[in-house]
Amino acid sequence: MTDGLAYASVAGLGALLRRREVSSTELTRLYLERLERLGPRLNAVAALMPERALDEARRAEQELAAGNDRGPLHGIPYGAKDLLAAVGAPTTWGAPPYRDQRFEHDGVVVERLGAAGAVLAAKLAMVELAGGGGYKFPDASLQGPGKTPWNLDHWSGGSSSGTGSAVGAGLVPYGIGSETSGSIVTPAAYCGITGLRPTYGLVPRRGAMPLAWTLDKLGPMCRTAEDCGLVLAAIAGVDAGDPTTRPAPEPRPTPRRVRLGYQPADFEELAAEPARAAFAQALKDVAGLDVELVESGGLPREIPYRAAVGTIVASEAGSIFGELIDSGRVDELRDARQIAGLKAGMQITARTYLDAMRARGLVQDAFARIFERCDAILTVGRARGATRLDEPTGALAVDRPKDAEQRPEHQAIIPAGNLAGLPAIAFPCGFDAAGLPLSLQVVGRPWDEALLVEVGRRFQAATDWHTRVPPGFE
Repeated sequence: MTDGLAYASVAGLGALLRRREVSSTELTRLYLERLERLGPRLNAVAALMPERALDEARRAEQELAAGNDRGPLHGIPYGAKDLLAAVGAPTTWGAPPYRDQRFEHDGVVVERLGAAGAVLAAKLAMVELAGGGGYKFPDASLQGPGKTPWNLDHWSGGSSSGTGSAVGAGLVPYGIGSETSGSIVTPAAYCGITGLRPTYGLVPRRGAMPLAWTLDKLGPMCRTAEDCGLVLAAIAGVDAGDPTTRPAPEPRPTPRRVRLGYQPADFEELAAEPARAAFAQALKDVAGLDVELVESGGLPREIPYRAAVGTIVASEAGSIFGELIDSGRVDELRDARQIAGLKAGMQITARTYLDAMRARGLVQDAFARIFERCDAILTVGRARGATRLDEPTGALAVDRPKDAEQRPEHQAIIPAGNLAGLPAIAFPCGFDAAGLPLSLQVVGRPWDEALLVEVGRRFQAATDWHTRVPPGFE
């Protein structure tokens, strides 16, 4: 078996397994070898799980041979962000104080993937405590800075850094990440993969490290939009152990001609200069699909999206990690700003927190007005390619033109979308002038994941960016 198979889609691997052209054990050995050999170059792997993986692969082989097909993920390996509990390896949350932490149970998402016949091959690295304190540099992790496989001097994005790197480098066909405000969308953009942030409450979080109860979401990070839909179907649904989960309504029929709301400024002067040509071409590619592009009017400027998310995360993380902070073990974390941020979260007043929570209603109303004009919102995944490892993580923005305040835009859509609990998909759309991957992002109404997957599927049927392989990781 060659490494060329490593970049096959979940759907493609499933077809090979069912034709018996490859076995689950062979696939699992391939990915375990790549995880062990290439993972350290990217700081992507928190723990290899060969014993569990091979046991699950052998079981999948036997079941498939007997005609007991559990569905499209059966026999296919994957990796889980290291905030998900899993029997057989430590669950470190990426943080020095928890380096030896183990659980004797699986998180519910791992349970559900196991029930679908999936093979857990590795725990994947993450920013310590998912970055709740506001880390300054990418090396805020037990494994060190996550690296995009497209340029090892650049970051893979946080906090699902290892999942982004591992999928982008063909170390696993797909992985599970988490997003509180950008932690699926950003690594997907920086690593040239497809990531799906689900509606808040669609995927249960029992057995996952909490960072902010009212914002956290778990979702798939894959090669393709179609694969994201397959994985999401396996992990979504109400869980009695997670009272925040809600039953999804019957999905709206996906219109043949989807109306995508966008703002030209997002793709032009508000994008980084080295990215503008690629974004301009991506917009043309979208226009060539069976869609209608309409100007959405942009998000209102008067709502403090980032400040509201920051207050909510700091307050809720301060409560969640209160014992760590009070014990003084918080000082073992690697990033000084992270330590200071977690401590400062303990001092936020109830009034400040509730003011931030009330802003959510304003954000939801703003999106509702936009969705009167369109079915979904199209914008950039990130306005620039991946930041360098020696750049502060706050260097994500680009210089804004002097008259930018007069232009409608969606540049705050990541914090805004997370505040509103909306789903989003990010998928590769080209490269900047330095050869770093770029991404489009589509944000939908609550429970509209099927529409987002369909938009991504159409774009990927018309382009080949999702099939590109980073040099040195063939």
